[in-house]
Amino acid sequence: MTYILALDQGTTSSRAIIFDAAGQAVSVAQREYPQHFPQPGWVEHDPRDLWQSQAQVAVAALQQAGLQARDIAAIGIANQRETTLLWDRRTGEAVAPAIVWQDRRTAGRCAELRAAGRETAIRARSGLLLDPYFSATKLAWLLDSQPGLRARAEAGELAFGTVDSWLAWQLTGGTAHVTDASNASRTLLYDLDRGDWSDKLLAEFGIPRALLPRIVDSSGIFAEVSAPVELAGIPLAAMIGDQQGALAGQGCFSAGLAKNTYGTGCFLLMHAGESRPTPAPGLLATVAEQRGGRLRYAVEGGVFAGGAVVQWLRDGLGLLDHAADIEALAASVPDSAGVCFVPAFAGLGAPHWDATARGSLFGLTRGTTRAHLARAALEAIALQVVDLVRAMEDGGGLQLAELRVDGGAAANNLLLQMQADLLGVPVVRPRITETTALGAAYLAGLAVGLWPDENILAGLWQVDRRFEPSLPTADTDALRQRWQEAVQRSRGWATT
Repeated sequence: MTYILALDQGTTSSRAIIFDAAGQAVSVAQREYPQHFPQPGWVEHDPRDLWQSQAQVAVAALQQAGLQARDIAAIGIANQRETTLLWDRRTGEAVAPAIVWQDRRTAGRCAELRAAGRETAIRARSGLLLDPYFSATKLAWLLDSQPGLRARAEAGELAFGTVDSWLAWQLTGGTAHVTDASNASRTLLYDLDRGDWSDKLLAEFGIPRALLPRIVDSSGIFAEVSAPVELAGIPLAAMIGDQQGALAGQGCFSAGLAKNTYGTGCFLLMHAGESRPTPAPGLLATVAEQRGGRLRYAVEGGVFAGGAVVQWLRDGLGLLDHAADIEALAASVPDSAGVCFVPAFAGLGAPHWDATARGSLFGLTRGTTRAHLARAALEAIALQVVDLVRAMEDGGGLQLAELRVDGGAAANNLLLQMQADLLGVPVVRPRITETTALGAAYLAGLAVGLWPDENILAGLWQVDRRFEPSLPTADTDALRQRWQEAVQRSRGWATT
């Protein structure tokens, strides 16, 4: 029993990866599932697709590795966060589609609460902003979406959960209605100081307590799997939100260590230790993990356009044939020749949170080429991350020692060198970039003793390449100053 099975349930696909005791992947299976967009701004999943696709890839990964349930020491779950599900406790069937974290249908309700002056108190208790991104207003909407659901919820007939809870319920045949602290902290219903559901937040959003799962450690044995039959008997020993999973997978277990995931957007999490942080406005305080009943915290910030910048150059402007082409094109010029690009296609995310900002290009001249645009685009990705780091350091008293990176764009060496130069600290890319699943595996392995402590895990984490700052400080200061000026000029463009 020297293998861990990690279930990585993402927004567009389910994956299963089996890791050995050295933290190396021995098999991987993945399956995409449909996305549903019933109205503008609405995003839904069929809960059956989430479960069935995840069960199928779990069995497939086991078969590919030539292993059986008796060879697996534990299962760990990493999941898309905030997505909201509601199901019947007796049948285990969902009573409505899952409302995905991207869904904006409850923006009006959030605006009403904000106008009523409720955001300050909600943020103080939950660590989160008042936004439809999180689960509470989604769940309230579901309860009122069909006659009788709210009454059934109050009678204890229904169960709520994020995706981790839904998978745990299905894996255990309904015997485990649980969530971990990292996922609970993304619902707007969790008291970040007390480490438990908040009666005041439940009342604020009109959520019956009878719906809620039990909050458990992120790492700890809390159930035994019964379905699918091929997995029967394996301990279920970890649950973690995907971004917190990546933090663990990067070996960031102590304050000041941070990871950034370069996906469509960018998610930066900095470990804050065992004391709740007070982040700058626009950043979030959240749970990094809970082990042995002890909470560890993180500061989080996300930007909307990371890899999306490169996709726009490729698909919107036709400047690239393939996304990977941007590195060579940007490297063909020594600098951006004064061009500054603010990719506020859907407004600015953290730390600015300006929905009226719009994408802007400044400094264009007759000598501007597509290479200059490509270089300015990479600088824009890196500079947005700099904004997040500076806000975290200034607002929370944390100091970044190095930035560990993953995600698709982390393969771009030029981008990572820019990131190191602009941050003034090393940027480190690991050999294993499947960090979300790896984090779930690490936490499950700790729970069953496959690894004795996190110091061993730090030793398993291996560097692929380390990017050291090399640009003179005067040059980086000038780039950051120009960026701030461009950001300010891009704000307030959309008036409706």
